[in-house]
Amino acid sequence: QPLGQRILRYASLDDVAIWGVLALILVDWERVGRQLIFLALFLLAAWAVRALFRRLEDNDRWYVSLVWLAAVGFAADWSGLHFMVGAFLAGAVLDAHWFARDRLDDFRQFLLLAVMPVFFLSTGLRTQWDVGGVAVFGAAFLFLAASVAGKLAGVQLAGHLLGWAKGEASIIGWLLQTKALIMIIFVNVLLDKGIVTNETFTALLLMAVLSTMLTVPVVTPKLKQLALSYK
Repeated sequence: QPLGQRILRYASLDDVAIWGVLALILVDWERVGRQLIFLALFLLAAWAVRALFRRLEDNDRWYVSLVWLAAVGFAADWSGLHFMVGAFLAGAVLDAHWFARDRLDDFRQFLLLAVMPVFFLSTGLRTQWDVGGVAVFGAAFLFLAASVAGKLAGVQLAGHLLGWAKGEASIIGWLLQTKALIMIIFVNVLLDKGIVTNETFTALLLMAVLSTMLTVPVVTPKLKQLALSYK
């Protein structure tokens, strides 16, 4: 299959793993009863919503999906999980083919223009560069080294087991480093819940941005070499 399609599929699996880890981290043993109730009700509601969506007209699905998104987000927050975990779960149980591709792309573009700048502004305001000093930058580079090395090693192993072409594993490993947005959401949730300190938040934020910035200059020559090997 085309390399781009494979990378998108691997990135989707990576996102699912990140959200799974986040959900485990957010398990609150003092509120585990609420969280079990939320999960049980979510499974029942997801089954009912999927059955409902199969019967709805295309336009009606948009309105119902927004209500579904808000309901699951609030319920997840009530249970002690973060509302973003609820938002992910709400979307995960819906099928993409229920929504027109062009309208979905327009909606995504609108959100990126209207909401994401505010989110990044609030994230920037939460960073504290004067706290921790050089140690924050040192921790960021350690996180970066661990992230790059771990992902490259894992992808190289997968490539060896699956018989990928020479050079593909390195390209896929580096392209999977472009996780700035999901990691920024991840660390914001951890900071909201008091799981990480402001210093750790800043270091993880730096790591996410740096790993994404490294991707283009590293991958571009590798893609050229791979293209030549296919000829």
